Amino acid sequence: MKHGLVLEGGGMRGLFTEGVLNVFMEHNITFDGLVGVSAGVLFGCGYKSQQPKRGLNCNIRFIGDPEYMGIRSLIKTGNYSSPEYAYHIVPTQLEPIDAEAFEKNPMEFYVVCTDVEKGVPVYHKLTKCDYEALEWIRASASMPLVSKPIELNGMKLLDGGMTDSIPLKFFQSKGYEKNVVILTQPQGYRKTPSKGMYVFKIFNNGFPKITETMMNRHIMYNAEIEYITQQEKMGNTLLIYPDEKLNIGRVEQNKEKMLHVYELGRKKGLEILPQVLDFLKD
Repeated sequence: MKHGLVLEGGGMRGLFTEGVLNVFMEHNITFDGLVGVSAGVLFGCGYKSQQPKRGLNCNIRFIGDPEYMGIRSLIKTGNYSSPEYAYHIVPTQLEPIDAEAFEKNPMEFYVVCTDVEKGVPVYHKLTKCDYEALEWIRASASMPLVSKPIELNGMKLLDGGMTDSIPLKFFQSKGYEKNVVILTQPQGYRKTPSKGMYVFKIFNNGFPKITETMMNRHIMYNAEIEYITQQEKMGNTLLIYPDEKLNIGRVEQNKEKMLHVYELGRKKGLEILPQVLDFLKD
């Protein structure tokens, strides 16, 4: 039986995921495969390469660095997060991902992106941590409106959370029968229609399918919540989520808030550890 790990996105809410994953690493908890969306991919990299706190340390180290993310990068490159500095220089030179450990770890690693021309999710398996892999990671985490589409394999890609925020169905289709899902919103959360859709309609860069997708995103997300809740009741899925709404912005730069959310993740990881160990016995 294949055990999978599914990681939701959510920007800096992903520090909650980071806390849970570090508890997993401390207790040698492994999975056969991982699928991540947006921030779930970014923080999932450290789990694949077995580098505790890499995501936390990276985000704290570059607080306020205009080369890393911010308005300067947006004006200069069209991307809020610097394409070269944040996604290539940092992970290969300044806070390097252990590429050798990443590649040697037998756990399959999938990223979810969105094809902005078709308005559909794209799933891609990474086997290496090279330049192209980092571009797939960047695509998965590139938020609409503040990022330019990344061209890979003949497709124009952006944030996977627009079309498949919690890809449990996808992982089940790949043969993962029992899955742990780490969410970054509390139990009972439901997404409402975006109030800023008029802005998206104006600045959608000529991709009408994405405008339609974003208008219906709350429907997709809430349907996925219903599905994973149903799967948990069936016993093949274990859900891990914050006990309360995380008080942190998607691009938060407050160190205290970042550390607090990380510690909430660690606390939840330790609290649910016996359930996780029992769930993965089969």
